[in-house]
Amino acid sequence: MKTNSLKAWVVGVRPYSLGNSVILVLVGSAMAWVDGRADLTTALLCLLFAVLMQCTANLVNDLCDFVKGADQPDRLGPDRAFAKGFITLGAMKRGIALFALASAAAGCGILYRAATSGLLRYGGWELVAVGGACLLFAFLYTAGPWSLAYHGLGDAAVLLFFGVVPVGFTYYVQTGAWTAEVTLAAVACGLVIDTMLWINNFRDREEDARCGKRTLVVCLGHAVGRWGYLALGLAAAACCLALAAWGHLWAALLPLPYLALHVATWRKMVRIDRGEALNVCLGETARNIWLFGLLLTAGILLS
Repeated sequence: MKTNSLKAWVVGVRPYSLGNSVILVLVGSAMAWVDGRADLTTALLCLLFAVLMQCTANLVNDLCDFVKGADQPDRLGPDRAFAKGFITLGAMKRGIALFALASAAAGCGILYRAATSGLLRYGGWELVAVGGACLLFAFLYTAGPWSLAYHGLGDAAVLLFFGVVPVGFTYYVQTGAWTAEVTLAAVACGLVIDTMLWINNFRDREEDARCGKRTLVVCLGHAVGRWGYLALGLAAAACCLALAAWGHLWAALLPLPYLALHVATWRKMVRIDRGEALNVCLGETARNIWLFGLLLTAGILLS
């Protein structure tokens, strides 16, 4: 592969994972739609911000995991652009800066759009704070001397920044409100998306332990690693079922077929147990997340 080529950057931003950002904005916007307050322009800006921010985080992760020894050229997972030498150090740093600036520009667009709508409770300062927190998360997840992913906080960070924050604030900037059912839907999404992190950490548990990356799978052990993946999907389905208490019957029931695929992937994960062969479970997990997000979005709209 040609160094610093477009193909190299595609590898770097990990397009297979970007569907996570898409479903978060879809779910938050669907909740706004059923409440009669959806705004297409704001939703699109939220989508742009979410995707650009995830690209930023992926590139930072690519660079910092290699520097810290977690990713080497012979890693078990999909190719990482910097570890493979597809992107040079200088280009990677410039790329991270450009994606971060583009994310900030999209965030400013959201702020302007929401502030002029008159819906915000605190004059937009809450969005400034959340946008800053998102940017910090993109870096602190793997960068710095006390990165979240290396101290057992990666899963909590994913639940917050790939669940509660994007779904909740996509809804908030369109409606000016925050409801219990939005929180349930956001937590469900965060739990499902965490299955992607979990299968990665389960596959890499031995490499992570050697380089001092103390994920929950490393800290709690192999057995918790196996059962934790299953528990995340079950907990997400339980959150959806709880939406029935607010009259969202379709949102409660329509995502349930996701469980069949989730359990099937978990059984395959347990059977394979270790090594590069677990990458097939990573691909299936990405598919399962897409299905969950689309079914939950459809269920919300039907409700």
